[in-house]
Amino acid sequence: MQSIDVKPTDLSLTISKSIPSFPGSPTPQFIDWSNIENDGYNLELLFLSSHTGTHLDAPYHFVKNGLKIDQIPVERLVGKATLIKIERSKNTAITKSDITSFEKENGRILNHASIFFHTGWQKNLKKENYFIENPGLDSSSAKYLASKKINLVGIDSPSIDLGKDESFKVHNILSRNNILIVENLTNLNKIKPIEFNFTILPLKLKDATGSPVRAVAS
Repeated sequence: MQSIDVKPTDLSLTISKSIPSFPGSPTPQFIDWSNIENDGYNLELLFLSSHTGTHLDAPYHFVKNGLKIDQIPVERLVGKATLIKIERSKNTAITKSDITSFEKENGRILNHASIFFHTGWQKNLKKENYFIENPGLDSSSAKYLASKKINLVGIDSPSIDLGKDESFKVHNILSRNNILIVENLTNLNKIKPIEFNFTILPLKLKDATGSPVRAVAS
């Protein structure tokens, strides 16, 4: 049987000087350092938060003795994922009931699975309320996923928590349970099947809380 090539889908935002940044975080800077005319090659210096753009949160981001970004086993960064499409408007949470309703229609989410949530919020990237009114999970859904020992949770929102939740309840629940978090995903609307292959590749930064990633679905 002839194989069918599947074109990969880029799930990553482009990092630039103009990418919207989390309130209080620095704007990325690309500083020209060398150029072909004077040095024989082009080279730039980068200044940016480790949580810029599409990025991975290591458990260490919220847990004192949690796994750091360079300690994450590579096998946790590739594999099969389940896509849950739940359109959400501003300040609206994804609940445990939303997830169990998905399971009733599509089958149970297995232990140690990787889950991606498509809320549609990414279309608001350039709006003022993007970081402060974004949808996210609530505590009930986070605890439910933790009970399943989920590997990784991704979302097309700047935070896995609701924008108005300044206590980061969901971050804390997931991080305490060694669950990886990917935020600011894009192009999830281009993924058609519920099950797909993913690759999430952070920089291997020593002792870091997170890293921008190149995220790909196939």
